[in-house]
Amino acid sequence: MPDSTTLTRRGWIALVVRGAAAASAVALVGGEAGAATVAALTPPAPTPILVHKDASCRCCEKWVSHLRGNGFRPTVRDEADMDAIKKTLGVPSALQSCHTAVVGGYLVEGHVPAADIRRLLATRPKVVGLAVPGMVTGSPGMEVPGRPAERYDVLTFDATGRTRRFSSH
Repeated sequence: MPDSTTLTRRGWIALVVRGAAAASAVALVGGEAGAATVAALTPPAPTPILVHKDASCRCCEKWVSHLRGNGFRPTVRDEADMDAIKKTLGVPSALQSCHTAVVGGYLVEGHVPAADIRRLLATRPKVVGLAVPGMVTGSPGMEVPGRPAERYDVLTFDATGRTRRFSSH
C-alpha cells in the first residue's frame, strides 16, 4: 500500500473506493467467494522488466513509457556499450535493435509491443525471446506524426538464432 503522504487527492479517493468495494464484496458474498471477488477487484501488480539502453536514445524512452502504460514496472540501465550487453545476453546480430530487455527469463529485443510480451509470459514457449529487428516506424516508441506505420513481424528466437513469426502488426 502506498504511503499516504505520497498519494494525490485523486489517488487517495481511488484507494478508498477500491477498499470500500472490496469490503462490500466480502460482506455481500462472504467466505471464499467474497475473497475471490476482492482478488478480482484488486489490479495485478506491475510486471518487472529490466531494460538496457543507450542513455541518449529517445525512442528507447518512449518504449519504456509504452511498457509503463501497459502494466510493466521497468528498471532502466543506461549502458555505455550496448553491443557488449547484447553479446553477453546472446542476442543474435541479425535481430538487434537499439535496446534489450529481460523479463520473466526471456530476452526482448527492440520495439516489441507490450501485448506480445504479455502473450509470451502467458504462453511460456521454449524460446530465448522476442525481437523486432531494426527501427520500424510505427512500432511502440517509433511512432512518427504524419507518417504511416510500417508493417512488421515480432519474431521468436532460440539459442541457435532460428526465428519464427510470433505476431504481425
